[in-house]
Amino acid sequence: MCGNSVSSMETPVIVEPMGTHTATVFFLHGLGDTGHGWGQQMNEIKAPHIKYVCPTAKQIPVTLNGGMKMNSWFDIKSLSFDSAQDEAGITGASDDLKSWIAQEEQNGIPASRIVLAGFSQGGAVALYTALTLEKKVAGVIGLSTWLPLHHKFPDAIKGVKDYPFLQCHGDMDPMVNYAFGNMTSEKLKKFASNHEFKTYSGMQHSSCYEEMEDVKSFLNRVLPASPPSNH
Repeated sequence: MCGNSVSSMETPVIVEPMGTHTATVFFLHGLGDTGHGWGQQMNEIKAPHIKYVCPTAKQIPVTLNGGMKMNSWFDIKSLSFDSAQDEAGITGASDDLKSWIAQEEQNGIPASRIVLAGFSQGGAVALYTALTLEKKVAGVIGLSTWLPLHHKFPDAIKGVKDYPFLQCHGDMDPMVNYAFGNMTSEKLKKFASNHEFKTYSGMQHSSCYEEMEDVKSFLNRVLPASPPSNH
C-alpha cells in the first residue's frame, strides 16, 4: 500500500456516496503511492452517505530516495525522528488539505462532518492539518504515521482538539518505526483529549483486515448517517 510509484495525477480518486451526501473523508496516501489503492480500500468499507476523496500527491524529488522524483506530499530527508524536516513542504501540503476542506464547506458539508485521514506520509499531513486547523472536524485517522514538525507543538495548535483521533501502527514496521508511532501517540495525548492508539501484532508498513475494520467502525461512529449540521 505504500510503494507503487506511477505518474502524478491531478484528479483525485473519489468514491461517491450511494445515497444523500452528508459527510466527507479525505484520505492521503503514503510516499510513492497514488490515491487509487486507498480509493479501493475506501470502496470496501464505504457508507452510503459518505464521499471518500483520495488525492494523489505531485511528483517531487525525494532526498530519502536519492533525489528520485516520486509522488510525495513533501520531501523526506531521513527516517530519523529528529532529522531535518521539509517545513515548507509540510505546511504547503497542509494548506492544500485545508483548501479542500474549505471547498467541501462551500459545497454544503461542514467541517464537523469531515474526517482527515492518511497512511504514513499522508497521515503525517492529516495529523499536522488537524492540529493547526482552527475548526473542529469530525475526527482524524493516522495509519502507520508520525507527527511532523513535532517540535512546533503545542505552540502551533489552534482550537480545542476534543474530537476523536484514531492512530494505528504495526509493531513490526521497518519504515516508520513503531517507536515513532508510540512517541507520536504520547505527544498527541497531551493535546487531544479523545485519542486512541491501536497496535497490530506482526504488521509491517502496510494495512490489514483488522485495521480496516477498526477504521470502518471509527468512521461509522464519528460520521453517523444524519444530515449535515448547521455551519
